[in-house]
Amino acid sequence: MSEVNETGLVRISDDVVATIAGLAALETPGVAAMSGGISEGLAKRLSGKNAQRGVTVEVGQLEAAIDLRVIVHYGSRIQEVCRDLQENVKEAVENMTGLLVVEVNVKVEGVAFKEDETVEDTNRVK
Repeated sequence: MSEVNETGLVRISDDVVATIAGLAALETPGVAAMSGGISEGLAKRLSGKNAQRGVTVEVGQLEAAIDLRVIVHYGSRIQEVCRDLQENVKEAVENMTGLLVVEVNVKVEGVAFKEDETVEDTNRVK
């Protein structure tokens, strides 16, 4: 996004929009994590862009389109989580950048299971 005002030019990087979207997504109840492919995970690990993992953005002069790849918690209603996710990301990006978010596409790539924390080691010799 570029905006010219009386004092100069303001540009918002695609990386900034992706970071905002990624953080808003992780704050959504039911979202366990963002999902990145093997090559994306390696590239972002090397570049230090972990907050953008699982997020792809297209930013124009006035509008943005966002694609998210997520892992949801087991037992969550996927449709509700995705709807909330779309609303949270859209609101966060629009409020912080002034861009109009025209679409937020969500791809659920996995389900995260909670680890059983009640398992005791009763068979171990102490």
